[in-house]
Amino acid sequence: MTAQIELVGATDDTAVDVADETVDKLLDDGIAPGDILLLTTGEQHPWAQHELSFGEDAYWRQLTDGNDVFCVSADALPRVTRRTVAVLAVNGGTDASAAEALPAALAKARQRLIVCGDPQRLRDLL
Repeated sequence: MTAQIELVGATDDTAVDVADETVDKLLDDGIAPGDILLLTTGEQHPWAQHELSFGEDAYWRQLTDGNDVFCVSADALPRVTRRTVAVLAVNGGTDASAAEALPAALAKARQRLIVCGDPQRLRDLL
C-alpha cells in the first residue's frame, strides 16, 4: 500500500520551519513521536546537527530506539527504517537530489508523506 502524499507550500528558506510546524500538528493530532520521520534535502535539520555533535553512534541509536521524532538528511535514507509518517523538507540541495529524495521518502512512509517545499519546483521535478 502506497502512502498518501500531501504538499505544504514553503520556500527553500522556510521548508524546515514549515516541516517543524507540520510535525507539531501531527503530534497534536495524536501521532506518537516515534512514528514520525523528518527528512531534509539541503542542510541538516538543527536537531540532527545538535544530536550528531554527541557522535554518530548516539545519533543513530535514537533511530533504533524509536521513541522520538527522528530528523535525518535524505542522503542517509538507505539507513533509515520506515515510520508511519514521513515529513520531507525540500530545503535546498540540487534538483537531482531533491528528485531522488521524493520516491525515497515515500518508500519510508507507511501511511503519509508530507512534502514541505516550493510547489512549482516540486511539479518541475516530478
